[in-house]
Amino acid sequence: MGATAIPIRQLRRISLDRQGLLRRSAFGSGLAGTRAAIERLGYVQIDTIAVVSRAHDHVLQVRVPDYRPEHLQGLLAAGSIFEYWAHAAAYLPMRDYRFALPRMQAMRARQERWVRSHDDALMERVLQRVRQDGPLQARDFEADPAAPRAGGWWQWKPAKRALEQLFMQGDLMIVGRSGFQKIYDLTERVLPAWVDDRLPSLQEYAAYLVRQQLDAHGFASVRACSYQRPTPGLKGAVALQLEEARRHGGLTVVALPADGVPGESVYVAPEALDGRLPAAPIHARILSPFDNVIIQRRSGQSLFGYDYQLECYLPEHKRRFGYFCLPILYRDRFIGRVDCKAHRQQRRLEIRRLFVEHPQWLLPDGERGVTALATALTVLARANHCPHVDLGEVHPADWQQSLATACHQMESTNS
Repeated sequence: MGATAIPIRQLRRISLDRQGLLRRSAFGSGLAGTRAAIERLGYVQIDTIAVVSRAHDHVLQVRVPDYRPEHLQGLLAAGSIFEYWAHAAAYLPMRDYRFALPRMQAMRARQERWVRSHDDALMERVLQRVRQDGPLQARDFEADPAAPRAGGWWQWKPAKRALEQLFMQGDLMIVGRSGFQKIYDLTERVLPAWVDDRLPSLQEYAAYLVRQQLDAHGFASVRACSYQRPTPGLKGAVALQLEEARRHGGLTVVALPADGVPGESVYVAPEALDGRLPAAPIHARILSPFDNVIIQRRSGQSLFGYDYQLECYLPEHKRRFGYFCLPILYRDRFIGRVDCKAHRQQRRLEIRRLFVEHPQWLLPDGERGVTALATALTVLARANHCPHVDLGEVHPADWQQSLATACHQMESTNS
């Protein structure tokens, strides 16, 4: 199988353009833009960490002008999206509900690694209460604090696990959240009538994952399509789909250049290679650690030459950059990362440490590059309701003064 070599920058721009990170308002704005972004990306990961905006909000904030967190709840209520599992908890387009069924089936058969509960009797009682009382949260199953703790089955922790198992195997869906607590209801009462709920074959599932990857990133590989998806036989089915498309001229195999991971190659639609791509503007974005463009670590290494790891899961003595460092995208490259925290009550975004790891990619743009970076920090601060950027350490240190001045000018302009 021969492979075509193309400039790595072309493949980066194809990917970033599909991800909505090169053009302003690539998906539109507001509620409609939020829906379009989720449908293009295929999923938006949900995460509980709130050092800055939660992952699902952050991913959409950098892509959709006028995005507001309530847009997700509106789309959920309208049946346009649903909560389930991609490689992790996520919001997904409702049109793709059918392709969540293989994992649901595996969870029901207790074939998944992360089965939440094995107590079928408890799950049946939980299900009956939801059927009787309507949408409920885990806290609605808390035991009466006056009752003896050993005297009944209605304990919060077992009931919570039962709710999650019923959700993961498809008996319940999430209809909203109160704060960040899930509200569950029966799938039969939530799932729109138009949704195709037939279990896909392995081949249909593989074809869907290939289409989703091509749509969201502009390229596909067996590794990327099957990432964190343990379905037996899936990798082989994806490989067959990709090869069939290549043989019929629908995809071209592209070998990543020498600065990528050795031996890595991907499949790209020929029209994507021939199409005109937008220029990479003098623009910076501070992304979420869970952003779709960076979530697969090997893709970051092979496509961007950028090794990113979220260090909040590491012991403190092993952290190189900080607890919650965010990737910095400049033009079409990742130039560094920033460890920050939103102090919302104090209305300030604390920049603990900012690392410009590749200043050579900023230098040709002079002051405009520094301004773009300061603008990105200001945008992140405003998204977190923090009008003030509190700039701490900058590495290398000779960038400290120019960046501090640019941030101050941004703050003065926006005050």
